[in-house]
Amino acid sequence: MHSPPTKPKPPAAVALVKFSQQRRRILAALLSFTLATPVWAQQASQSPPTAQPPALSSADQTLIAQVEAYLNSQSAITANFLQVADDGSTRTGKAWMARPGRMRFEYDPPDPQLLVAGFGALVYHDPQLNQTTNIPLGSTPLGILLAQHVDLDSAGVIVTNIDREPGEYDITLQRKGKAALGSLTLVFGANPLELRQWVVTDTQGRQTRVSLYDIAPSGPLPDSLFQYSLGPLSGRHGSN
Repeated sequence: MHSPPTKPKPPAAVALVKFSQQRRRILAALLSFTLATPVWAQQASQSPPTAQPPALSSADQTLIAQVEAYLNSQSAITANFLQVADDGSTRTGKAWMARPGRMRFEYDPPDPQLLVAGFGALVYHDPQLNQTTNIPLGSTPLGILLAQHVDLDSAGVIVTNIDREPGEYDITLQRKGKAALGSLTLVFGANPLELRQWVVTDTQGRQTRVSLYDIAPSGPLPDSLFQYSLGPLSGRHGSN
C-alpha cells in the first residue's frame, strides 16, 4: 500500500516555523559570546592554547581610550535599529539603552519579539511561540556595552583586531581564553565618534549585524521600561 501524500503545512504553521528559526538565530547570536559552560570549558582545556593577539600600538591604545571615554559618557540613549541575520533576513525596531545594565529592543510589527535587559538578566520573549528565555546579562555581548564602567581590555575581554576604514573604526573583542565562543565587533563612526553598529560572529562564522540610527541622548528612563512582565505587551514606549 502506498502511504497517503503528506498534507502541506497551513500558512500559520509555516509562519510559526519561520518565527522559531528567527528565535534560534537571535539566541545563537547572543549566546555565541557567553561564558563557557562545563562542556565548552572541557573542550577548551583539550584544545591548543589560544594565540596571543597582536600587541596594540600606541595609536591603538589611544583609540581604545577614546572609545571607552565615549561609551562611558553615554548614560542613556534611544535609537532605531536594523538587524541583519546571516541569511540576509532583516528586522527593524526601537532601542533604549541605559548604563548600567539596562536595555530594551522592541521589534516593529508584525514581529512580536521583545528583548529586555535589567536587574542582571537579559530576557527574550517570543509570544508567537509562547516562550521566554533568560540569559545572564554579563555573559552576553551586550553586557560589555552596558557595564557600569566600560573597559574594552579588561581582565575578561581582549581586543583581537582594530581596523581603520574611511570614516569608521572597527574594534573586535573576544572573551579571554575563549576564542571558540565567537567574537563581537563594534563599529564606530570616526567624526564624530559614535557607535553605529555591532556584529556578533558565532562559533560557525555566522554573523548577526545590528545597526543603530537616529541615535539621541536621553534623560532618565523609567525602570518599568526595562522590566519584563508576563502580561500582554503594551506596545511602543515613549523615549522620555
